[in-house]
Amino acid sequence: MEGKCIILCAPSGAGKTSITKYLLQQELGLQFSISACNREPRKGETDGVDYHFLSTQTFKDRIENDEFVEWEEVYNDNYYGTLKSEINRIWEDGNSVIFDVDVEGGLSLTKHFGEKALAIFIKPPSFEALETRLRGRGTETEEKIQNRLAKAEKEMGYSKWFDYIIVNEELATAQQEVFSLVKSFLKK
Repeated sequence: MEGKCIILCAPSGAGKTSITKYLLQQELGLQFSISACNREPRKGETDGVDYHFLSTQTFKDRIENDEFVEWEEVYNDNYYGTLKSEINRIWEDGNSVIFDVDVEGGLSLTKHFGEKALAIFIKPPSFEALETRLRGRGTETEEKIQNRLAKAEKEMGYSKWFDYIIVNEELATAQQEVFSLVKSFLKK
């Protein structure tokens, strides 16, 4: 069975996870695609809920076995990807898939799913606001923040490849804008 996909992408800190959580609370028939990664869980994260936390070797083995719809090495030796089994599980439950992924992963998913996907880019109101949000998390080293900011600058240039761009200046407004787009797409 195949269904539809909602792809939310943004630079780290732009608000895509908050918007994703909001959409999952609505009655849209969406189920979250849990990404796989090889990094250590952050405080409060749970394996199989927030991510499928895999060892680096297991991740590489699954790449070799063609078990991913998409995957990438986001940062040096940090892998993220979408397992085919995850998509099949959601569609078999009769739901549409919602992805909360980085920009390159989102573009790969968009190419893979074509017309079955709605791709939305969440943009911060400014680069300065993005930096403030990243620092406000208090979860990462200065080096990681600088890496995320450098990556974000590059990712902003990819926004033109998405179906819609939503500026997340005020979260509640951005949530409503995305909700309307998703609801309309799922009705088609």
